[in-house]
Amino acid sequence: MLQNPTVAYIAPFLIFIGMLAIQKSLAFLGDWEYAVRVLVVGASIWFFSRKVLDFKVRFFAPSLAIGVATFFLWIAPDSIFPGWRQHWLFTNSVMGEVKISLSAEQLASPILLLFRTISAALLVPILEELFWRAWMLRWLVKKDFEELPMGSCDRQSFWIVAALFAVEHGPYWEVGLLTGIVWNWWMTRTKSLGDLIFVHATTNLVLSLYVIWTKKWHFWM
Repeated sequence: MLQNPTVAYIAPFLIFIGMLAIQKSLAFLGDWEYAVRVLVVGASIWFFSRKVLDFKVRFFAPSLAIGVATFFLWIAPDSIFPGWRQHWLFTNSVMGEVKISLSAEQLASPILLLFRTISAALLVPILEELFWRAWMLRWLVKKDFEELPMGSCDRQSFWIVAALFAVEHGPYWEVGLLTGIVWNWWMTRTKSLGDLIFVHATTNLVLSLYVIWTKKWHFWM
C-alpha cells in the first residue's frame, strides 16, 4: 500500500480529518489537545510525504500578495455585511452553521492558541495543498497522475476541486469557492507546490493572528 504514489498525497489529509473526528475523545488532554494533533499530523507528513514535498517558493512577491489578498477575501463578507453568515445560503442543514469549536477556557490558554496557530499556519497548508492541488487536480485528469507535471488540470478537474474545496469549508463555502478558484489558477500558473503552500500558509497565519487579536473566534470553526 505504501508503494502507491497516492498515499504520499492523501494520507496526512485523511489522518487530519480523523483527528477532527475524534476531537471529543481527546478532550481529556486539555490545553495540550492541539499539541498532540500537531505531533501526530506532523509525523504523518514526515513519514508519508517527505519525498514528494517541495517548499521552494519561486514567485515570492505575487504569492505573498495572493496569500494576504485571500485573507481579506475571507473576512470581507462578514466584516462588510453584519449577519451575512446567518443567511440561509450559508447556514443550513447541508452546509451546517458557524460554531466556535473551542470553549472559553481553551480560548484563554496561550498553549492551545499557539498550537492551534501552528496547525493552521504550518501543517494545514502542507496537507491540504498535497491533497487538493498536488494530487486531486491531476488525478481527476489521469489516474497515473505522476505522469503529469505539477499544476496540470483540465476544465473539469479545475472546477471539481474548487467546488469540493468550497464544500470542505461548510458555511464559508462561498469564500472557499473563490479561494479554490484563485489557488487552482495560481497552481496552473506557477506549477509549484512550494508557492501554493506558501500562499496557503500566509493566509492562515494572517487569519489566525487576526482572530486572536480581534477575538472573532467564529473564523476558527
